[in-house]
Amino acid sequence: MDFTLGTTAGLLVALVAAGTAVLIGSGVMAMGTVLMMVTPSMLIFGLICVAIGVKHGEYRSGTV
Repeated sequence: MDFTLGTTAGLLVALVAAGTAVLIGSGVMAMGTVLMMVTPSMLIFGLICVAIGVKHGEYRSGTV
């Protein structure tokens, strides 16, 4: 699978959406809390992990 920008962004959004849906569906937290606090945190954490992963991949491939 070729991880282009579109593929990576789509997978990240799908993963965050699935996590949000599970948290709302399970009733563990109030929906407002999930949508205002948890979902943005998951998205920011995912973006940080993608950035670190890209930099690590560049380091491993020697293209830096």
